[in-house]
Amino acid sequence: MPRWPARWPELAGAASALERWLLPAECLACTRPVGPSDALVCDRCRRAWRRVVPPWCARCGQPGLAGVPCRLCADWPGALARVRSAVWLDAGARRVVHALKYDGWWRVTDVMARAAEGLEPLADGIILVPVPLAAKRLAERGYNQAERLAAAIGRRCGAAVAPEALVRRRETPTQTALTPEGRRANVAGAFAAREVRGRRVVLVDDVLTTGATLGACAEALAVAGALQVEAVTFARARIVGDLG
Repeated sequence: MPRWPARWPELAGAASALERWLLPAECLACTRPVGPSDALVCDRCRRAWRRVVPPWCARCGQPGLAGVPCRLCADWPGALARVRSAVWLDAGARRVVHALKYDGWWRVTDVMARAAEGLEPLADGIILVPVPLAAKRLAERGYNQAERLAAAIGRRCGAAVAPEALVRRRETPTQTALTPEGRRANVAGAFAAREVRGRRVVLVDDVLTTGATLGACAEALAVAGALQVEAVTFARARIVGDLG
């Protein structure tokens, strides 16, 4: 068993203070000043996030009218059983996602995970599998934002995270400007899975747009023997291309 230094509590406190000093002095969403107790996004901005609430499609969680067929998940593969998102990708949530993906603020996943806490797929007995990032983007960012979000959610709900369970078999162009049909074709067969036989898997990603990537991941996990595949995302785009 390792023997920690006698002054370990003091050292830990100093490290925490240093990390706080290195964090931005303003909210990542609104740029208003934040105090030492704020976790990168101020309380006002967190309260402004618009929750995704029912009535919604039982499968994909897209709000709609009762009895009206859902257009979002009509063409999803059967392997993807259910998806839920915490908030809409409105301006404030979009700025947080961009800070995570493009500005290096991966610690904001703690705030995002708090918003996702309680989503239906996050039940006992699951494993969390982040959507893999393309190798080029991983090298550019230095981390996979979905993996960091999965780790933060796992700490909150007590679920294991298995980033090695899903890999990209090939690079794919960005999905942002593609039509729904183009997105499905772009990611078809792009993923491979392992070590999930008999497991209940919950995929994790930052944003749901059309569900094409989640569907392709779910198909790979089903082939690898997953008992059930669901997914959670922090945000949900309103229209194709809403990622900006």
